[in-house]
Amino acid sequence: MTHVIAQGTFDILHPGHAHYLRDAASMGDRLTVIVARRENVTHKEPPVLSNRQRRDMVEALAMVDDARVGHAEDIFVPIEDLDPDVIALGYDQQHDAAAIEEELARRGVDCEVRRASPRDARDDELLSSRAIADRICDERC
Repeated sequence: MTHVIAQGTFDILHPGHAHYLRDAASMGDRLTVIVARRENVTHKEPPVLSNRQRRDMVEALAMVDDARVGHAEDIFVPIEDLDPDVIALGYDQQHDAAAIEEELARRGVDCEVRRASPRDARDDELLSSRAIADRICDERC
């Protein structure tokens, strides 16, 4: 059985998230999603929704076998615990795959790091939580 891990913030679920997680699920037989803790999101604005709520929403998706909130101090701890075969990075996630592979090797975790495929927006579709929030503010605030 090939175990895949995907990770992300998943603040407001949108078609880009669904595409990423479907793609990640297709890389193996079991998909576990690690939802970033609010306090660990430093590369963009922190999520609006709570850790638990974001985890619950991701776990409700059909392609996801398990979802958990990430570790408070060390993002690699859940990966060490789960010992996956593949880590699926989102197409546009700002992660350095080579640096991740180096840290995994240093920790003795033998798994492949792969990128999900891109998904082009269709019609007037919004593929980022920030774009959805901006549109809500533009139209409702």
